[in-house]
Amino acid sequence: MINNPEQLFKQISQGVYVIGVSDGSRQNAFTAAWVMQVSFKPPLLAISINPQSYSYEILKAGGICSVNILSQHQAQLAEHFGQSAIDKMAGYQWQSAQTGAPILSESLAYFDCKVSHYTEAGDHIIAICNVVAAAKLNKGQALLYNRTGDLDGSSQLYK
Repeated sequence: MINNPEQLFKQISQGVYVIGVSDGSRQNAFTAAWVMQVSFKPPLLAISINPQSYSYEILKAGGICSVNILSQHQAQLAEHFGQSAIDKMAGYQWQSAQTGAPILSESLAYFDCKVSHYTEAGDHIIAICNVVAAAKLNKGQALLYNRTGDLDGSSQLYK
């Protein structure tokens, strides 16, 4: 029997996403696994983000984002966008969503979103987002978080 819930967190079924953010003058993208649908009417997604991150600063200023679904063969993209780097968007093809948020062209699909409101959640902030558009871009199966190993380094957080 495992007594530590953190050892079981990766068994919760969830995908892996690249979140594109923009405030009109700056853009960035980051990897997220804590994304979920929270409403049908209106269509809402919840996105968890570290409030200490550069992406959060841009999200707060712009109030828009894209949620890009990665395929099971795109773990290297999850790793790349999970890093803190100056210009990690360079070298990838991006489209502009209706809101102006950056869309990763090689993702399976995307949701174009406007932030409705924020709420605190421990060491993260939850952004509740209205989905204004969505489209499928490529074929494939979604990358699941529990298949990424320790890609995010989360095992170090519980020591």
